[in-house]
Amino acid sequence: MIGAGYLRECIQVYASVRKSAVDASLKRLNVEKLSIGDIQKLEWETLETKIRRWIRAARICVRVLFASERRLCEQIFEGLGTSADDACFMETIKGPAIQLFNFAEAISISRRSPEKLFKILDLHDALSDLLPDIDSVFESKSSESIRVQAVEILSRLAEAARGILSEFESAVLREPSRVPVPGGTIHPLTRYVMNYISLISDYKQTLIELIVSKPSTGPRYSSDPNVPDMDFSEYEGQASTLALHLIWIIVILQFNLDGKSKHYKDTSLAHLFMMNNVHYIVQKIKGSPELREMIGDDYLRKLTGKFRVSATSYQRATWVRVLYCLRDEGLHVSGSFSSGVSKSALRERFKAFNSMFEEVHRTQATWLIPDTQLREELRISISEKLLPAYRSFLGRFRSHIESGRHPENYIKYSVEDLESAVLDFFEGYPVSQHLRKRSQ
Repeated sequence: MIGAGYLRECIQVYASVRKSAVDASLKRLNVEKLSIGDIQKLEWETLETKIRRWIRAARICVRVLFASERRLCEQIFEGLGTSADDACFMETIKGPAIQLFNFAEAISISRRSPEKLFKILDLHDALSDLLPDIDSVFESKSSESIRVQAVEILSRLAEAARGILSEFESAVLREPSRVPVPGGTIHPLTRYVMNYISLISDYKQTLIELIVSKPSTGPRYSSDPNVPDMDFSEYEGQASTLALHLIWIIVILQFNLDGKSKHYKDTSLAHLFMMNNVHYIVQKIKGSPELREMIGDDYLRKLTGKFRVSATSYQRATWVRVLYCLRDEGLHVSGSFSSGVSKSALRERFKAFNSMFEEVHRTQATWLIPDTQLREELRISISEKLLPAYRSFLGRFRSHIESGRHPENYIKYSVEDLESAVLDFFEGYPVSQHLRKRSQ
């Protein structure tokens, strides 16, 4: 055919036969004939599966299928000039290549949302890894459009990743839920955000290359008072731009949580809520070596200090007023016929203490500290303040009550009773209305 002057027809016949074989291979690799519009209509859960399949198929197509078709064209049309084998190759491969890359293009221009970030990064990494092979297989002038399409898709995937991270930051800041979580436990937003940035740290090599601009923070950049301010200058030179974004996400998460804490009517519970959530943030960072390396120990120490401040604030809000009942002031009287202690004032003081402690016990047993170690540490801290104060007060004034009528109405609890009661705190479920009492 070529000798008779039918080169064009020969190429068309050859390409038609080989294209059928290539199409069959694509079908076996689950590369479907879908338009960009069709792909964008699919549910994300369906697309996640298709992305995994596409990455595997793309590697085989570029490195094996398309590369072998190029070699075959070169062998068959050798000696006829590069234009013949190039024309033959493009006639065979252009349709299947467009079909293959249309999928990645559709994903790159699809609607952005946080759950898409990691699959988009998978696509980006796979395509980036394939670019040298694409340049090699599609090296000729006639196949330049395929090379350009691949580079443009890669650029759009990178831009999509940057945009999603920015939108995620905004979503964390604006998350609107106002209903307080029962018992002051860890907010679902905290779990979601920390799991998300832990996954981000798994992609740090790619994202360090893609994320090149610092976060835009606070009133210096906006007149919106609902955006926290932060000075990143102390971290510059020590942390990557990606790390600054992760720190910023944690800052705005805390800012949002602080707003949510104000919906608790009980100030003590608000402090416990912040303690729980910031402690969870710290533990998630410590549990991920990649995340801890990026966040850095300096900022981790600041976070640790914050949850300890919340723990101290909780103790002050709850226990200062309880321990105030155990003061000496107001109990002593002067007079020749007096023992020096007002029994009526002392009885009222014991009654006030009993009432307050019973209320705290009843309420705070239903509060929850999910971390076992943190729960135990806070109980110990409470006991270290409460028990010595009560033991001392009891030692000084027990005799004055026991010498009167119905002392059991006033000295209701032993030190051991209180010690046992503290163990009920922060378990997250109600306890008996009356404290368990040991024998006096």
